Amino acid sequence: MSRPAIYLAFDFGTKKIGVAVGQDLTRSARPLATVEAVDGRPDWDRISRLIEQWSPTGLVVGLPLSAGAATAASRRAGRFGQTLGNRYNLPVHWIDETLTTESANEALAGQPARSRQRRRDQVAASLILETFFYQQRPREPDHHTDG
Repeated sequence: MSRPAIYLAFDFGTKKIGVAVGQDLTRSARPLATVEAVDGRPDWDRISRLIEQWSPTGLVVGLPLSAGAATAASRRAGRFGQTLGNRYNLPVHWIDETLTTESANEALAGQPARSRQRRRDQVAASLILETFFYQQRPREPDHHTDG
């Protein structure tokens, strides 16, 4: 039986970057961390530790498009994703993240404001990753032959 492929997803922001982890067998994702950024420059040491800890097969970056068109924010997210791929020599997959922050806010409704604010970007990253899994073709079943 093959091992599930692990992915890390990123909800890029110039101040905070939400990170989620998931695997393709169950096509599930969970919020993982929030990485701080200063003037759009991520804490690369923290990202490196996450990459080392999870050894992902690939990375997924959300692009905030507007009616399918690039925006200044999607260009920044694109540069971040290109740097991720080059820095860690991993494939980067792009997902339109339209409405993920709003969906994350809805998912966190009822939690205290401080908790919502702290986890929103992580939850958005998990929604980005689940969207990626949903858009992929079904995993091929392993074929076994008995004796």
